[in-house]
Amino acid sequence: MKKNTAALAALLLAAGIVKAQEHRFDPPWNQPPESKVMFTIPGIDNVPDLYGDINDPQLVVFFAGNQFMCVDELLAAFKEAHSQYQRVFAETLPPGILAKQIEGGSLTIGNMRITLQPDVYTAGRSRMLQMMPYMEDTITYAYNRLAIMVRKGNPKKITGLKDLGRKEVRVSMPNPTWEGIGGRIEEAYVKAGGEALKKAIMQTKVNDGSTYLTQIHHWQTPLRVLYDQSDAGPVWYSEALYQQMLQHPVELVPIPEKENIKAVYMAAIVKTTPHREAAAAFVAFLAGEKARAIYRKYGFTTPL
Repeated sequence: MKKNTAALAALLLAAGIVKAQEHRFDPPWNQPPESKVMFTIPGIDNVPDLYGDINDPQLVVFFAGNQFMCVDELLAAFKEAHSQYQRVFAETLPPGILAKQIEGGSLTIGNMRITLQPDVYTAGRSRMLQMMPYMEDTITYAYNRLAIMVRKGNPKKITGLKDLGRKEVRVSMPNPTWEGIGGRIEEAYVKAGGEALKKAIMQTKVNDGSTYLTQIHHWQTPLRVLYDQSDAGPVWYSEALYQQMLQHPVELVPIPEKENIKAVYMAAIVKTTPHREAAAAFVAFLAGEKARAIYRKYGFTTPL
């Protein structure tokens, strides 16, 4: 019986009916903190958007998720500059999800419930303006623009945003409901091909399944492209560059300035911060040259 089952599985795999699960590109792509027990299981127990010390933190930072590649160096540099703050906890979830967490007071992932109050919140300008009743001492510290991520070799010959409207192109697209980048990409579609292009990608192709709306874009789009589930995904330039820095088999298709948009990253102290001095120190750190150099390393631009 076992031989028959194994033979059937082999036949199904050969026919492409069953596809072996791959995890060779799976996150976390950041450097995990040291621990006596390291228990990250690809595809099973893998929480790439929570960082550091969840127990009795001295500082809690909610980063708009697409900055995740900067977090290791940012937090290390901050701790070096402010040795009194060594227990730091950070989240890099979509800014709309973080906003709901701030408004509701908690977040549950799997079986874990987090009730920590953030000290600092970072997001794009539009989301930050929505959250101003909760914020104070707002600063601008970085900028970004869009690019298109494709598999190495660019098999679908994507040259720009208009190509994402082609029927045969599978698109990974952030859901504008909670991903700030989603609405900005829609603006770029209109610049590149008018309302017709936006409708084709965000309605027609969503309905027929060739546009996939992500739940957590900064992880899902790279993975969907890497695992050949999507052909292309509009992302922040820094996200495509980071995948190349990891030597993952992707390419970056630039978007011309006339069709592109500019993202403005803002940080603020949360009015209910439990750690006001630490929050003020971190916001000042983000405005400084050390932090700006880290952002530039990963493809962001910064204020002069």
